Amino acid sequence: MKIIEPGRAGPEHWSEIADPGYGLHYPEGRAGMVGGDRPRSYARRMVSVPPSRTAWQAMSERRFLLSGWPWRGAAYLATAAVPGSVGLTVIGALITVGGVLSTVLIGIPMLLAAGLAGVPLASAERWRMRLIDPEPAPDPHRVPDRPGPVAWLRTRFREPATRRELAYTLLFVTVLWPLDLGVAVIGICLPLALLSAPIPVFVAGGHRELWPGATISTAAQALAAVPAGLVLLVVAAYLLTGFAAARAWLARALLAPREDELIHKLAEVTRSRERLVRAFEAERRRIERDLHDGAQQRLVALSMSLGLARLDLPPGPAADQVAHAQEQAAQALTELRELIHGIHPQILTDRGLPPAALDVASRSPVPVEVALALPGRLPRTIETTAYFAVCEALANVAKHSGASRAWVTGGLVDGVLVIEIRDNGVGGADAERGSGLTGLTDRVTLVDGAVTLSSPAGGPTVVKVELPCPQTGP
Repeated sequence: MKIIEPGRAGPEHWSEIADPGYGLHYPEGRAGMVGGDRPRSYARRMVSVPPSRTAWQAMSERRFLLSGWPWRGAAYLATAAVPGSVGLTVIGALITVGGVLSTVLIGIPMLLAAGLAGVPLASAERWRMRLIDPEPAPDPHRVPDRPGPVAWLRTRFREPATRRELAYTLLFVTVLWPLDLGVAVIGICLPLALLSAPIPVFVAGGHRELWPGATISTAAQALAAVPAGLVLLVVAAYLLTGFAAARAWLARALLAPREDELIHKLAEVTRSRERLVRAFEAERRRIERDLHDGAQQRLVALSMSLGLARLDLPPGPAADQVAHAQEQAAQALTELRELIHGIHPQILTDRGLPPAALDVASRSPVPVEVALALPGRLPRTIETTAYFAVCEALANVAKHSGASRAWVTGGLVDGVLVIEIRDNGVGGADAERGSGLTGLTDRVTLVDGAVTLSSPAGGPTVVKVELPCPQTGP
């Protein structure tokens, strides 16, 4: 089984394995991903025919008319009237009033607001697009560099996405929503009018007017209108869905982010994550320093004071109580030192990863051999992540593996720090059963790393940690 970093699983991780319980095949790599599906639940979901992902796929299937896609297409086209009419009213009012009042400067903010009218309407359109296009359309806008409305306005007016949204909005409120509504009305009402033509003709003795000049007034016409209505209803289902899919494609082309905008947003997310990692590391070091210089020193002073008081007391109950208090203080001091060591060991700061890994191995109840070949010091974040990855992996070995020996090996390979933690235990490790590997993977992915687990039944178990490390220090 493999634990693949989210977003890195692909066809190369898949192997077809027959499931005798369901007579199906499922991708092993998908089942092994942290946060992915278990094989059995994945097989259950595959028992039924998987739903179509797009309207174009649905239209090519036999069960299209019995699916919900025609209804979704009709709903997408019919609901365009709500944002379209509201947007037309608001933009028309802002331009009209703003233009009249612009001579006294009061109307300038209204004209600026009209220029940004595409932002909320585009957001509503991206949400409404999910009726016919299940793939979400991300927000193309950047986060302002500074807080406040001025920074927000400056960012929005400079973005190409804002201009695209304004162009789509003007096209939508003037042309698209009336066209959408007209297609929806014709596609729904005309087949229904034909199917219901016998009712006014046979029941009320009247006629059914389809449009000016087209009237159904005789029994023969009414009877012929029913099959014509059925045929037209089928045609309308395909017409509405196809037109709605084309409209959603146009909306996505103008409202979804372009490739350069996605790259910029990814860079922003990466920088934000790096800042969070640095802030977390700084806060952890502050806590370690406060505990070391504050609480630990007070406990040492308390233990010394209790020892001096014990020497001054004659043997008896009072001296025994002081001795017991001194033992409790010493135990609390030991636990506090272990806590400080777990937060950030001093040996990692002073001497680097290999000595710190040896220190962890020396405290493990399972004998561990360590062989880390590194040319020098690594970046602080990489060292810390690798250290705690080794700690968590060895803790899992001691708790779950039943191993008699473990090995920690690693080194730099093409700018990547590769560490393997291997044991000779019983195997069968599974991150989804709470073995601690999920937390290890979450920690590693914070620095764009990856964790791979190989643990067949009977062993051995190998945890491979890969951390990008483009440069090392002396």
